[in-house]
Amino acid sequence: MVDEEVPSQPQQQQSQHQHCPLYVAATRQHVGKTTTSLALLSGLQKRAGSQVGFIKPVGQVTLTVNDETTGQAIECDKDAVLVKQHFQLDHLSYRDMSPVLIPKGYTKDYLDGKILLREQRTQVERAYQNILQNSNHGVVLCEGTGHVAVGSVVDASNARVASWLGARMVLVANAGLGNCLDELDLNRVYCQEANVDIAGVIVNKCRPDKYEQTKRYLSQALDTKRWGHVPLLGLIPDRPFLGCPAIHDLERLLEGSELVSGHDDRFRHYTVQETYLVATSLEEFLKTVRQPRHDRTLYVCHASRNDILLGFLMEAQQREYHNKHHHHHHPHASNQPQQQQQPEQRPPWEAAMIVTGCDETPISPHVLEMIQQQQHKNNNQGRQRRLPPILMVPQSTVRVMDALHRYTPKLNFQDNHRVETAISHYESYIDFDLLLRRLLRVDHSAAAAEQQQQQQQQEQ
Repeated sequence: MVDEEVPSQPQQQQSQHQHCPLYVAATRQHVGKTTTSLALLSGLQKRAGSQVGFIKPVGQVTLTVNDETTGQAIECDKDAVLVKQHFQLDHLSYRDMSPVLIPKGYTKDYLDGKILLREQRTQVERAYQNILQNSNHGVVLCEGTGHVAVGSVVDASNARVASWLGARMVLVANAGLGNCLDELDLNRVYCQEANVDIAGVIVNKCRPDKYEQTKRYLSQALDTKRWGHVPLLGLIPDRPFLGCPAIHDLERLLEGSELVSGHDDRFRHYTVQETYLVATSLEEFLKTVRQPRHDRTLYVCHASRNDILLGFLMEAQQREYHNKHHHHHHPHASNQPQQQQQPEQRPPWEAAMIVTGCDETPISPHVLEMIQQQQHKNNNQGRQRRLPPILMVPQSTVRVMDALHRYTPKLNFQDNHRVETAISHYESYIDFDLLLRRLLRVDHSAAAAEQQQQQQQQEQ
C-alpha cells in the first residue's frame, strides 16, 4: 500500500501551545497502562485545570454510548468511556475521544484498500484538534493501545500516531531489571524509528521490599547517552488488590453465567488466595466456613453439591441472625454488668460462591426456589445484603479454576472503588513537575547534550 501521508496543519497549529501532547504506551499487555493514564490525568487536572484533554486515538474494545449531540447510539473505546465518565469530561465528546476503532474485519478491509491511511490520519488529527481547543493550557493526554508497535498492520501504530500529533511518549512497563529494560529498549528503538521523543518511563508493580534498589538501578540505566538521559518519572509499588477480579468481572469472564443473589456486592474483590475449591464433605465445609480466616472467601463448588450450597445459605442466614440480634441491647441492659451489655460482634461475612457445571447438572429446583423466595422477601422489606453473591456458571470446575488463575481484570467505569484506589495509589508516586518540564516544547536532546558538555568541562 502506498503511504499517502502529507505533513498536516495540526502540527503547525499546536506549536502555539506550551506543552506537547503526552502519549502513553505500554511495553506489553497487563502492565497497568490504563491505570497509569488515569493517574496521570488526575495529577494533570490538579496542575493544569479540570479541562485537561484526553483521546484514545485508536481503540479496539468498545462500549455502546449515546452521542451527546444527536442522542444516537455509537460505539466508543471502553477506556475513553471510563475516563469521560469518571472525570466528568463534559467538555469533550465521545466521537473526538475515540476517533478510530478497529472492529473485526477492519484489518482485511485496510489491506484490501477499502480503508485509506489518509482517512485514518485525518480522523485522528481532526479529533485531536477538537480536543485541544477545549482543553486548558493545551495539555492533552493520549492513551495508546498496547505496546508502541500495536496498529502497525494498518499503518497506525502507537509510535506513528504519536508522530502525527507531535506527542512525546511515556513508556509503561512492569518492574524488574533485566526483562523490564529489555522490553523498554525494544519500544525505545521503535519510537526512535518513528522520530518520537520519550518524555520518561513509569514502571509498575514493584516489589515493596526491593523498591529503593529497583529505583536506583532503573534510573541509572535510563540516564545514559543511548537512552537520551530519559528520567524515571515514577516507580509504583505493587498493590495486589488492584489486580483482583470482582464478582462483576467474573460475570463477564464466564460466558453464560447468572448472578442469582448478592447483586449489591457484585463489586467485591477476591484474590487468588481467597479462592477455595470445595471438595470435602458438608461437615468439613462448614468447619472451614466458620473459621475467621475464611470470612472473606470465594468458594467454588459443582452444581451436583446441593448439600454444600444449602449449607452455605444456612450459614449466611445464621450470620445475619447473630449480628442482627446483637445490635440491640436487652431492655434492662443498664442494670446488667458492662461485659454483658457488649456481646461479641462477629466480623463481617463477605463470602461468595461460584456454582459450576449448571448446564449439565441443573441446581435443585427446591434450592433455587429458596434463593428466589429469600430475594423476593428482601426486596419487599427493603433489606439488602442478606444473601451472599451466588454465581451460577455453565463451565466445568476445571475450566473455571483455570480461568480464575489466568484472568487479569481491567478497570471499568462501574467499579468506582477500584478506580479511585488505583488512581490514589499510582498518582502519589509520579513526578508531575518533572513530567510537565519534559513536555515543554524545547529540544531535550540538545539540552541533554549541552548538560553533558558542561559536566565534562567541570571535570576537566
